[in-house]
Amino acid sequence: MPPIGTEQRAGAVGCVLGTPLQITSYGDWIARCHQLAKEPGTFVVDFTNTQIVTLRRHDAEFRELTSRVDFFIPDGMPLVWCLNRQGAGMKDRVYGPTFLRQCATASPPSITHYFLGGSEQCLARLQSALRGLNPGLRVVGSRHGYFRQTDEDAIVEEINALAPDFIWVGLGTPKQQAWAYRHKLRLRRGVVFLVGYAFDVNAGTKPDAPLWLQSRGLGWVFRLASEPRRLFGRYLKYNSMFAYYLLADGLRGRASARV
Repeated sequence: MPPIGTEQRAGAVGCVLGTPLQITSYGDWIARCHQLAKEPGTFVVDFTNTQIVTLRRHDAEFRELTSRVDFFIPDGMPLVWCLNRQGAGMKDRVYGPTFLRQCATASPPSITHYFLGGSEQCLARLQSALRGLNPGLRVVGSRHGYFRQTDEDAIVEEINALAPDFIWVGLGTPKQQAWAYRHKLRLRRGVVFLVGYAFDVNAGTKPDAPLWLQSRGLGWVFRLASEPRRLFGRYLKYNSMFAYYLLADGLRGRASARV
């Protein structure tokens, strides 16, 4: 893939470990999603970190699960650094929790929202926090994330009946990607955002890393310190694999090639 020229950056796509990533910003992507909500059909947006691009490179089954994603958004600073080496000129990542907060704040009354994921307490606190930022926020429905697969037909039917513009899915990787894969073709309309633990961050049920750590690509260190038992193995595995594949691709001259 050739370097991204200045004249190409608006709406351009870069590539890291075979995953195509949007060259965008918070404001530009919010505006783009408002446009998508007016179009027929359903669009899936994944807020993509190094674990996701590594899984897509390493695991054929996960790559299939993400085959119905329409847009991969660079959620992690290491991805931004890789894209900037291709000439992207990005000043910041588009971090899922921050995007959710900014998108809700900028949401006019004409845009409707549905939330899927988290606990009932988390959803209540999330909606309260977002309405504190935007009292006119229109939430037409929500469902906690502790559902059985046998409940999914009813959830899809509810979403289709409510016809929200934005469908926020916070089930974590890979559950949220699997949910989108199973149901994208059944959803009649809307923009589906796969946002990981953005619900917990904005609800205040889990802490987020300080901005100075985030800007240095070290948000994972803070999360690891917060939940060491749950995250140590994951970070050790996928951070190492990401570095390995990045080095291997660079040596082979295919660091920005698509799979």
